[in-house]
Amino acid sequence: MSSPGAGFEYPPTEVSWTKRDALLFANTELDPNFAVFPTYPVILPFKKNQEEVIDFYAAQKAEKIPGVPDFDARRVVDGQRLVQFLKPLPTTSAGKKFELRTKVLGVYDKGRPGSVVEIQQDLVDVGTGEIYSRAIGSSFYVAQGNWGGPKGPATENFPPPKGKKPDVEFEDQTTAQTPLLYRLNGDYNPLHAHPEPGKKMGFGGVIIHGLYSFNSACHGLLQKLGGSDPANIKEFQARFASPVRPGDKLVTSVWKTGEIKDGWEEIRFVVKVAGGKVCLSNGRALMKVVGESKSKL
Repeated sequence: MSSPGAGFEYPPTEVSWTKRDALLFANTELDPNFAVFPTYPVILPFKKNQEEVIDFYAAQKAEKIPGVPDFDARRVVDGQRLVQFLKPLPTTSAGKKFELRTKVLGVYDKGRPGSVVEIQQDLVDVGTGEIYSRAIGSSFYVAQGNWGGPKGPATENFPPPKGKKPDVEFEDQTTAQTPLLYRLNGDYNPLHAHPEPGKKMGFGGVIIHGLYSFNSACHGLLQKLGGSDPANIKEFQARFASPVRPGDKLVTSVWKTGEIKDGWEEIRFVVKVAGGKVCLSNGRALMKVVGESKSKL
């Protein structure tokens, strides 16, 4: 039985980026072999084709999904995200027309905790019809459940191998400036800059973008295992398990599974706040493991 709203397609959204945007997202130097970081498309639903600061709440007032309640975008966090990298992005969208094509996969009622909206977003070159990336993700609307909808299917889990020490570990020390800098990519959700929204949602104040932790983990994986070459990662996914606060240190543990198909090895990972909770669980990537090398990103 499909959920209410399943199959609904939003109007296509034109998106664009410059080389400067790609450099800011990757937080890197302009290497002669510079390449767009593979997860860059995750920012485009927020940035769209804008170069100016965006009113996040106003931008989230999209068309209503048929058969489900209107959810409040002032109380939404990421649930989980899978990104498939199908074609390398050009360092600028200039000269081409790109758009996001978004459809609803399901809307699920989780009771008192809230509701989940699961969508698929394809980044498409309008001129050729080629799909550059596909993202399947869910948004969790806090305390917006109990409307009589289906609970939804159980999610597939990808735990670390039992009894095996991590093959790689790396750290990322965040600061009070981390969410303020990351938001310049185009995600201006006030939850990541002002304490009031986080207090209302039970987080105690400002939290860092879940997608910052997501992208940071992907950057470390590609650096440590993939030679910093975007061609060496095919898929990347994680579940957003708990909030990260400015100043927290992120510790990522990585396991190679040895399961290889068509040259792609399945990698598992977990991200924790040092001395605290898991913040990214269900971490999985498909990679060509070549070790470390000079960054192209």
